[in-house]
Amino acid sequence: MTPSTNSPEPSPVVHRGWSVTFAGLGINLALGVLYTWSMFKEAIKSEFVNGQSGWKADQLNDPYALCCLVFAFAMIIAGRCQDKLGPRLTALIGGLLVGAGMVCISFTSSYTVWLLGFGLLVGLGLGFGYSSATPPALKWFPPSKTGMIAGLVVSGFGLAPVYLAPLSKYLLTHYKLQGSMLIFGIAFTVIVCGLAQFLVNPPAGYSAAPASGAASANKPAAANASPMDLFRSPLFYLLWFIYFIGSGAGLMVISSISGMAKKSMGEMAFLAVAIMAVGNAGGRITAGTLSDKIGRRWTLFIVLAFQAALMFAAIPITASKSSPAAVIVILAALVGANYGANLSLFPSMTKDLWGLKSFGINYGILFTAWGVGGFILSRVQQMLTASSAGSYQSSFITAGVLLLIGGGLTFLIGPTHRTHHVTAASEVPVAVDPAMD
Repeated sequence: MTPSTNSPEPSPVVHRGWSVTFAGLGINLALGVLYTWSMFKEAIKSEFVNGQSGWKADQLNDPYALCCLVFAFAMIIAGRCQDKLGPRLTALIGGLLVGAGMVCISFTSSYTVWLLGFGLLVGLGLGFGYSSATPPALKWFPPSKTGMIAGLVVSGFGLAPVYLAPLSKYLLTHYKLQGSMLIFGIAFTVIVCGLAQFLVNPPAGYSAAPASGAASANKPAAANASPMDLFRSPLFYLLWFIYFIGSGAGLMVISSISGMAKKSMGEMAFLAVAIMAVGNAGGRITAGTLSDKIGRRWTLFIVLAFQAALMFAAIPITASKSSPAAVIVILAALVGANYGANLSLFPSMTKDLWGLKSFGINYGILFTAWGVGGFILSRVQQMLTASSAGSYQSSFITAGVLLLIGGGLTFLIGPTHRTHHVTAASEVPVAVDPAMD
């Protein structure tokens, strides 16, 4: 009998998509400490301002603003690291940097050291940790789930204040600001570095099967899009500016939500921070899933228009000391939801338009809009508030006008051409299901 010459069947790939997704979500739950800055700022104001530490009232947002800027530009380097060395090592570096920065500021009240520790080191760590979480998760799932999976992973970053707000209040009460930073630094290092071990890419040649009976829209040219391809595309600059507006306007409010809420909620203001976080996380998942259904462009327009309406509605609400706490909480949740939507829509757009091969660095480049927006507009907000005796009215007007401009610009995002066909199982998926119209 002639022995069979057939090679053995390859063993099936164990689908790790959900474990990778929830590991990324867990990493972002730790890294979301950035969104509790409004509570840290109040502690800095009471413990450090007018002392020998060099802090002034109009500098309270500076470490936060610098952190946003460094975070964003670190995403470029971290994205390249993720593309070349993998998500596990990238997340490990992020955990170590965030921990080092938090521990560093725990030993001092110096304004300069807080800029370096929180602004620089924590910002770098956030960039490495955040950039490692979404790409591997997206690679395990078909294009029809891009928005939902991206929303799930990044929802951890927005959801973090749900537990960090009450935890921060407890730690700040019992251990003051510096002791709290030390505890956070050690805890975040252990959590992020531990969860990093679960981040794995699919094996080479892996193809996520499309949803049953679903057609995929393919754009083969986008599969190998490099950063230079982005810079040659007018659409990149349009998306960058819209991202700058959407994220910057949200961060103007998020950085001061605790102070705004104190007027009517007193010591319970931390609840507004936590509720805003629920909205932030929910907005990421909802917008991502909705954009899979009705398209990214229309979802983005709805988000920006609604956020603009909220900015103008917030003017009389925050100006009144008698505004019901429930109204403040609802406002915080809706602002958080619309801001969070940006963080799932733009990575989904990046994947749709330019593919997964260089997704890390490509999204890192687009993400600089988030950092520049946070740096400039949060600084503007602090200056406007300081110059108007604590009023937030001019900040809300500025944010509302910018958001209206951003909403109008979404109509310049033309519908993406679709060529429908089902991807063969043997093909490596390219930039699919643009979902931009």
